Amino acid sequence: MELSRRAVLRIGGRALASAATMSLAGRALAAPAVIGVKELNARTLSLDGYNTGEKLARVTYWADGKYIPDAMAAINKAMRDWRSGEIHPIEPKLIDLIYQLGRKLDTVCNFELISGYRSQKTNTLLRSFDPEVAVHSLHLDGQAADISLPGRPLKQLHEAALEMKVGGVGYYEKSNFIHVDVGRVRRWVG
Repeated sequence: MELSRRAVLRIGGRALASAATMSLAGRALAAPAVIGVKELNARTLSLDGYNTGEKLARVTYWADGKYIPDAMAAINKAMRDWRSGEIHPIEPKLIDLIYQLGRKLDTVCNFELISGYRSQKTNTLLRSFDPEVAVHSLHLDGQAADISLPGRPLKQLHEAALEMKVGGVGYYEKSNFIHVDVGRVRRWVG
């Protein structure tokens, strides 16, 4: 989960340039640091497992135009079927969707993960309690996640996901999460 030398140098150069500019302008240093972070050629995500209690803190999963295998493996593990422990590759487009959702809301992308990958056995179990659970849920393919964003109203997270017009978006107000996936564009309330 390391950044390349080039990315580190780029970060350092931007921070130095921002500090020099702000020092000359006599302004606080915090603003340029935030601006510099937004322009990085890296994507970082944090996931707190609601059902597991595990935390995946600030993992840089993409840098310099490439997904980082160790980071993606850590995300796959964090997003595993928490009932069975089965790990499945998570679709990178889903990770990017979650990351972009956090960016759209101007956050550090620290999401609460309710559910990621779901095994067939788990999906069948959930269907036995709730016939609205899809027979071939995109959770089965690592293409869906149920998430919330602590510190942000669920409605705001839901509206931001709808505005992105990427995949399916479900709103589960009573359970306090939204569903996002990278399937066809659609919406529903659960």
